[in-house]
Amino acid sequence: MTVSLSLGLLVLRVVIGLTLAGHGAQKLFGWFGGPGFSKMQQGLEAQGFRPASLWLSLNILGELGGGLSLAFGFLTSVGAAGAVGAMFMAIVKVHWKNGFWNSNRGLEFPLALLAGAAAIGFTEAGNYSLDALFRINFHHTLLFVILTAVALIVDIVGLSISRPTLAVTAADASS
Repeated sequence: MTVSLSLGLLVLRVVIGLTLAGHGAQKLFGWFGGPGFSKMQQGLEAQGFRPASLWLSLNILGELGGGLSLAFGFLTSVGAAGAVGAMFMAIVKVHWKNGFWNSNRGLEFPLALLAGAAAIGFTEAGNYSLDALFRINFHHTLLFVILTAVALIVDIVGLSISRPTLAVTAADASS
């Protein structure tokens, strides 16, 4: 792999990976102004995810774990697939209804993260990665495609079983 391609992949991996990891840290720890696990779990329950802790854990794994995997270039195909799965769910469940632009909480930003993770997943980590250092050589593209398909199937299952919780008003409760 050429030096310029490896440098380009390094820049892409670090920016996409650390951005995703930051979002996962917001959800898990409440860092960077995030809600933390408890509030995020309540939000997922309101969106109809049951059990919310499972779906939140999968989201955090895709964002924090996948993001760190991409940033370090370690088990990159696995991290890229997790990141694609997390961003696909975010786009469909939260951002799609708001249109494209991020100024309206649209899908612009998570789509860019999804595309970056997919680009890395379809290529590989490059020479400046832990995968290269430890000579982790497996069929990167094939593994990425298989794991991404699994992540998307899990997303589709989650989307199909989640139903928003309806707020019960006092008038509804008395009738």
